[in-house]
Amino acid sequence: MPSAMALPVGIFALLALMVLPIPALLLDIFFVLNIAISIAVLMVALNARRPLDFSSFPSVLLFATLLRLALNVASTRVVLVHGHEGGAAAGHVIESFAAFLVGGNFAVGLFVFAILMIINMIVITKGAGRVSEVSARFVLDALPGKQMAIDADIAAGLITADEARERRREVTVEADFYGSMDGASKFVKGDAIAALLILGVNIIAGFALGMISHGLSAAEAGEVYVTLAVGDALVAQVPALLLSIAAAAIVTRVADSRDLSGQIGGQFADPRGWLPVALILGAVGLVPAMPQAIFLPGAAIATAIWWQLKRRADAPAPPPEPVAEPAPDAIALADVSDQTLVTIELGFGLVGLVDEAQSAPLIARITGIRKQLSRDLGFVLPQFRIRDSLDLGAQDYVVLLGGVSIARGQVRPGKLLAIDAGEVRAGHGLTGEATREPSFDCSALWIAPASRDHAIAEGFLVVDPATVIATHANQALLAEAHQLLGPDEVREWVDGLKARAPALVEAVTPDPLALPALTRTLRALLADGIGLAHPQPLFTALALALQKTHDFDAVIDAVRADLGARLIARIAVPGEPLKVATLDAGLESAILGGMVDPATGQPLIEPDCGAMIAREINRLADTEKGAIALIVQPPARRALAALLRQRAPRCLVLSIAELPPTQPIAVVGVIGDAGRPDAPALAAPEAMEPAR
Repeated sequence: MPSAMALPVGIFALLALMVLPIPALLLDIFFVLNIAISIAVLMVALNARRPLDFSSFPSVLLFATLLRLALNVASTRVVLVHGHEGGAAAGHVIESFAAFLVGGNFAVGLFVFAILMIINMIVITKGAGRVSEVSARFVLDALPGKQMAIDADIAAGLITADEARERRREVTVEADFYGSMDGASKFVKGDAIAALLILGVNIIAGFALGMISHGLSAAEAGEVYVTLAVGDALVAQVPALLLSIAAAAIVTRVADSRDLSGQIGGQFADPRGWLPVALILGAVGLVPAMPQAIFLPGAAIATAIWWQLKRRADAPAPPPEPVAEPAPDAIALADVSDQTLVTIELGFGLVGLVDEAQSAPLIARITGIRKQLSRDLGFVLPQFRIRDSLDLGAQDYVVLLGGVSIARGQVRPGKLLAIDAGEVRAGHGLTGEATREPSFDCSALWIAPASRDHAIAEGFLVVDPATVIATHANQALLAEAHQLLGPDEVREWVDGLKARAPALVEAVTPDPLALPALTRTLRALLADGIGLAHPQPLFTALALALQKTHDFDAVIDAVRADLGARLIARIAVPGEPLKVATLDAGLESAILGGMVDPATGQPLIEPDCGAMIAREINRLADTEKGAIALIVQPPARRALAALLRQRAPRCLVLSIAELPPTQPIAVVGVIGDAGRPDAPALAAPEAMEPAR
């Protein structure tokens, strides 16, 4: 509160100076304060690294000008009322300026004042005003281009939304600053004209009052009043000159990481500029008519400066400071924690896959799958870490997500993996070490590189060990994609969408979904197979779902129903029927009427029943040679999806509500049909209830 009242109180004090008589002592204090403020403004202007670092300068210039004009009015009153009493009657500051700066001769004072006015008005103020005008014009003309550059950078992902907001604020402040400086330069010009007019009024009024009111002669009146008027004008003109220099220094600055002194000194530190100075001064000093006692020492000083700068430029760079070795018993947090989310550990026999001397094939493959996963999932995955581990076998590898193993396998360095993808001819005759391909569980052979052409000719898919590891890691991470999404990734994802659809983002976050709740929702959608690569339709569906309910499960189901076509596109070609399987009505009723998980409210599926459903789904998928969809009632979808996610990865579990009305379907099987002889007997719903 006190700081907020300082400015209004200061304005009223300036008005009081103009209308109320003040003693000479108080007037001296205000004159010293005016000079101190002008020096402080000049120092801040010189030390600013860029013009916007002193963005308050136009307002400061206004108040400093008002203070100086108020002092002119107050000093005029004192000089005219008490000037006949002697020089001290108008204050010691005015008396000292009149006696010391102009030697008590008012004619000399008039000439000095006129020269200061010419310097201030014609040279400094006029030049600064022209620079301010041109700068304001160029800044305003460049404003649309700068805004478009910011929009292009944020669209390309080069800057975040917060950085774009800060850059837009700087552009706006810059335009306002130069526009204000264009007007503020008129304050300085008007102040100089006012000082000239005030001096004329003081001289004329002093002559008149001295001769009419106090009976002084013309010479006596001129000696007293004109001397005081000139001293008063010089007291006001010195701070005005300082402020004019500050204004010119501000508007002529070029943005730099250094202040004005450092910028000028750094640019004059080139030794190539000082040698010509020394030679020219020395040549002029050798001319007989020239004052050699001045030119030759100047040439010597310029030569010394050139020599010192050249030595400094040719000196070798100082050696880097030695890094202090940590104490043997010191333990850092980085030594006991792993900040990397995804880690691939290799046995010592696989280290050659990341050896730069062998072109590091695994690193290139891992970089490729990270880019592909980021493109598929819609957010930037964090960096992967590859390291060796003595805990693994020589040819083993393991993929860790948050320190937990999600994939493990073996490869044979120096060999190739020939995979039977279903197109291998019978009796191919290819020999090698039999194995299973880890990503899709196909039969395969480890073969020598020399057999590559033979394997391809027989219909095998041949890949190197680095591709085997990268593909296995890709499939494992794709299955656990929701664990890769954290609050930081969600914030970056939302910021990217906010630049294109701010109203849509405001409808979802931070109200009603704060960042943690939004992260949980998006992770659940990722786990259900809905990627974030197309955020606008996903956020639209989420916003519409939140208009109906805030229940977590209900929101997920509503979004899935709205994006059902996207789910189906994962396994069905557009325009072709979707191959679906259904549950027998009795089986589905038994599942929905059976036990319920008290924590989630989802139905619990009896183990034998679950094994049968998974077996039948896999049989149908093998028969159809592709993925199929299981269509169930909405209450059963979540439980069946969790059951079949690992047991039948080629099956997409959909509720009836998620099936688009226009999607053609082809029913390929009914699971649990009582007419089948191998259908398992199911307990009645009441028999499956827990015992009380």
